[in-house]
Amino acid sequence: MAQVTRVTEHGGGVWSIPVPIPDNPLGHTLVHLLDTDRGPVLIDTGWDDPTAWDTLTAGLAACGTSVSDVHGVLVTHHHPDHHGLSGQVREASGAWIAMHAADAQVVRRTREAEPSRWLVYLEEKLSAAGAPEEHLAPLRASRASGRTGLPGQRAALPDREIVPGELLDLPGRRLRAVWTPGHTPGHVCLHLEEAHPAAGEGMPGHGRLFSGDHLLPEITPHIGLYEDPDDTTVIDPLGDYLDSLERVAALAPAEVLPAHQYAFTDAPARVRALLSHHEERLAGLRALLTTPLTPWQLAESMEWNRPWEQIPYGSRNIAVSEAEAHLRRLVKLGRAEAVPGSDPVTYHAI
Repeated sequence: MAQVTRVTEHGGGVWSIPVPIPDNPLGHTLVHLLDTDRGPVLIDTGWDDPTAWDTLTAGLAACGTSVSDVHGVLVTHHHPDHHGLSGQVREASGAWIAMHAADAQVVRRTREAEPSRWLVYLEEKLSAAGAPEEHLAPLRASRASGRTGLPGQRAALPDREIVPGELLDLPGRRLRAVWTPGHTPGHVCLHLEEAHPAAGEGMPGHGRLFSGDHLLPEITPHIGLYEDPDDTTVIDPLGDYLDSLERVAALAPAEVLPAHQYAFTDAPARVRALLSHHEERLAGLRALLTTPLTPWQLAESMEWNRPWEQIPYGSRNIAVSEAEAHLRRLVKLGRAEAVPGSDPVTYHAI
């Protein structure tokens, strides 16, 4: 049985439980527990893994409750380190699971899709982005061998919808959904519109914000292109994310309770830092595009947390998606454009 030593009581019927993510530098997901008049509600659940499950159940016990008492699960977004254990919690407790409709559609699509269809799509997408043959070969080999398992195929379908702008049905609490697309199409933050327990000590701001991955104290969340083989809509996830940041700053919460790292204050200052970071990064990428580059070449040239040669295979796919999201933003802003007739497509600054 995993031992939880860092369960944190935040006051006012709110706790956090660090649930481990296997083989991930993030270390853990902070699962938040919120007391309601109808029983405890979880905000996210953690990765679908036996150690994570043991940690979550031990953490609930440390908070004075149990998984069987859980009344509901609010999912900030569909990623497996947030939604992975939701189905197991529901099986153990009968709890409902709620998620924004856009992310619920991602879960439904992933469960129903033919896995080989995704491998074909990914191969075509990476080829169009300029990926070299040695990167495409493993995808072809997986498809040929029938090894087509994909993460998320077991993810639980939610049975309630989180509607942006509305108060959630949580007796005794005022928790409002804030739609914050960018990291995923249906990412939500949850604003606890109640006086902060430390309000009497002069803490400025308005309530508390469960921010998921949208607003983190030290990390910039991944913003890539959303994957849907059957949707050709031209989207701008980075633009959506930047707009969502402004929306969260306007709430001016007294404290932010994120899903990774630690709780922090002064959300507007963190938002300003993130907006500045992305503006600087866009300017830097535009400077790189004085020479036409494919999305793959741009990803190779971007600054990551390690040299490109040390980035694992799967993480390179994520990096290329992030490069494409930044290219999409530059094109929309009129700062870059595709070179006509290039194949694979290259982009240059204008």
